[in-house]
Amino acid sequence: MKVVARKWPAMNFALVLLAFAGLLNAGGQTAKPAGEAAGLTVIHSAHGPNSAAAERAHYVVLVSLDGFRWDYARRDGATNLLKLGTEGVWAPDGMLPSYPSLTFPNHFSIATGLYPEHHGLVANSFRDETRAAEGKLALYTIRDGRAVTDGSWYSGVPLWSLAEREGMRTACLFWPGSEAEIAGERPSEYLKFDDHTDESARIDVVAAWLQEPAATRPHFITLYYSDVDHAGHAFGPDAPETRAAIHRVDGLIGKLEAALAATKLPIDLVVVSDHGMVKIDGPWVTLGDFANLMGFETAGPLLYGKTEADRARVYDELKHASEKFQVYRRKDVPAALHYDENAREGDPVVVPTGPYAIRARGPEAGHPDQPPTVGSHGFDPRTMAEMKASFFAAGPDIVSGRTVAPFENVNLYPWIAHMLGLALPTAAPLPDGKLSILSGTLRDNGVSSADVSTTGKNLP
Repeated sequence: MKVVARKWPAMNFALVLLAFAGLLNAGGQTAKPAGEAAGLTVIHSAHGPNSAAAERAHYVVLVSLDGFRWDYARRDGATNLLKLGTEGVWAPDGMLPSYPSLTFPNHFSIATGLYPEHHGLVANSFRDETRAAEGKLALYTIRDGRAVTDGSWYSGVPLWSLAEREGMRTACLFWPGSEAEIAGERPSEYLKFDDHTDESARIDVVAAWLQEPAATRPHFITLYYSDVDHAGHAFGPDAPETRAAIHRVDGLIGKLEAALAATKLPIDLVVVSDHGMVKIDGPWVTLGDFANLMGFETAGPLLYGKTEADRARVYDELKHASEKFQVYRRKDVPAALHYDENAREGDPVVVPTGPYAIRARGPEAGHPDQPPTVGSHGFDPRTMAEMKASFFAAGPDIVSGRTVAPFENVNLYPWIAHMLGLALPTAAPLPDGKLSILSGTLRDNGVSSADVSTTGKNLP
């Protein structure tokens, strides 16, 4: 697949729209690629035009507000998000992240409909001992570009890959996994992650993508903001700095809605978060203070024993060591966590019992120790309500004025695929999410035109 990066100079968004008005020639092609409206380097993958079916499909813009806890909108009066939920659907009591409630695992669960142990991103940092034995890079961390852009770390078929292989163009303005070739595909247009990218410029780029000619216009677009997560970590979920970040990103949602409305396209806007936030209780809990980890590789709180004897020994040393965590052999991790099948999860597995910052080891000798961040996440959302995420959505395919009970985020995948008219993967790993969970929020109740033709059911 040919991938080309281009950078255009920054320009005022109004000028961008005027420029795009003149892009169409008699053949319906663009004179220049769209999407670089704010001086950003957009990478283009050669996929060709939308199929005829894709051109007729509606559009989905999926926005992530990292760390935007389920109760923030009502607590702090996020008027644009609350209005979006009133116009469409929302989860007033939150959406359930997958365990662990961390950024990369949950963004990729939303994108693939798979629990972390099935798509492979079991934490923000983890090891793969099989890769180590093969002489490959064995440590995945979200700050290592070699790992993040290597598609061999990822399983499943993310929404952008699902769409691309069915002839529908996509674009990702930041989303974990979108910089790698996964399931044989990349987004038609994407950017390398840069958290310093101007917030309003991101909206300009999304709007510019939607101004492209129908042949190349992306029908599935992702957009990401991290402000609330950063504030929650640094100051805690109840701090004025976090409340200010909440209002700032809510204002961005208002700007995005206006930009989408100006296109006059049938766009479903879906705004979610990956997890919540809680104030950490106390200093680091260091597992090495309770057990001899000689012979173990570690990544954060994850433990990788080289022998069964070592794994059994450390389990015995940790199982009654502290009330701040529970320890399991991997095969015995509670089923509700969906964290017992993948060797990347380590063995034994340590699960916090409260808002405690757990790590396997402290810093190396000669390196200063740092306290945990004020706020954090990663905990079980079924036992810690502060971990629950947000969900708001509205658009032509979505009913109005409906609320939904808490649901697992893996169910977003078949729901979004249905709105785009995409068939779900039929090869393993099959999505863990089910369309039936959210079908009642859809105007067609999740019944496709193909279903109608074969069953005789009428669409609502």
